[in-house]
Amino acid sequence: MFKLTTLLFLILFVIGTDTFLISPLIPTLQHLFHIPTEYSGWMVGAYALGYALFALIAGPLSDGWDRKKVMLSGMIGFSVSTMLCGLATGFWSMFLFRFLAGVSAAFTAPQVWASIPALFPAPQIVKVSGIVMAGLAASQAFGIPIGSHLASSHWSYPFFTIGACALLLAVFIFYALPELKPNQGPQTKTPIFSRYLPLLNSRMARRAFLAHFLFQCGFFAAFAFIGKWVTDRFHLSIDQTGSVMFFLGLGNIVGSFGGGYVIKALNRYNTLVAGFLVSIACFIVLPHLPSLAAFESVYFFIFVHMGIVFPLILGMLNSLNPAIRGTISSLANSIMYAATTLGSWIAGLIYAAFSGFYAVGIFAAVCFAGSLLSFIFSGILAGDAKPKKEPAA
Repeated sequence: MFKLTTLLFLILFVIGTDTFLISPLIPTLQHLFHIPTEYSGWMVGAYALGYALFALIAGPLSDGWDRKKVMLSGMIGFSVSTMLCGLATGFWSMFLFRFLAGVSAAFTAPQVWASIPALFPAPQIVKVSGIVMAGLAASQAFGIPIGSHLASSHWSYPFFTIGACALLLAVFIFYALPELKPNQGPQTKTPIFSRYLPLLNSRMARRAFLAHFLFQCGFFAAFAFIGKWVTDRFHLSIDQTGSVMFFLGLGNIVGSFGGGYVIKALNRYNTLVAGFLVSIACFIVLPHLPSLAAFESVYFFIFVHMGIVFPLILGMLNSLNPAIRGTISSLANSIMYAATTLGSWIAGLIYAAFSGFYAVGIFAAVCFAGSLLSFIFSGILAGDAKPKKEPAA
């Protein structure tokens, strides 16, 4: 069991590292490929676009296939496309290879979550899910900084390294993972997009997913341009930028491990409202901070908030309809990466138009405000708004 848990953890760690590896590399690649600032965000957005477009069909389609074969094929495709990024010669070749890496990740990552209930006994599922989820948090704290330090020697080294690691993981998937044949029930015969109708017909679900989209759009718009902003403002090198990302990633880990205690003490409603309001204030003051230490301290809190709220949001979305949790997970992932695509594109435009990060910070604050209002008015938090006087039936 330990070997399987470690394997799934490492798969998400590698995919998570690759997702935003380009963020600290934007200044270098922008200069190398002669890319205007307003288009540089697409080097992040291309990956997210590929993931967003194919996650909607990858999850439901894979319900009728052997998950081991899907995961293996996706990991090999992810490895090849990521290594090709290291051979890119310009903006469009990088865009294509990043897009293909996102498509491959869209087929790989959902299989990790769908495989856990089939591989582990019921009492261990929650524990294993938490360990595997930590792979994403660890990728921000360790994966991106390691990639940044490799890039200080040559920009292509992180892509070759991640691609090689992904290929090695594909070998372990082939030998260590058992076959995971599908259950041929009525649900697997339902047309793919018909499975989303219960969510589209629910006002609560529509508003909750809109809130999820706005939250991710604001956060990743700012995240995509952290590397460029600290380089422009504080004149950091690539490896120094990686050290900044390491510190911020630690905030995500702190939030992931401490979130349960915070939610238990404050309840979901108070945790969400307090975290969003303080994060909005943080995004507004970030561009005006006088030192790198002050910037890191404020952004550290935003990452702590992300670590607490992201699993909370996914839990609320999955509670909308327990019968179609797999479909909900696919939709949530697709929306997250669609928001990443749009957010990084808009951030590039306004960063160039206003010559700095302050407009990006305002955009992120507006997105967070809209997300909080949408969550509140959706009614998904209604049961937590007031203390319960008696247990629910």
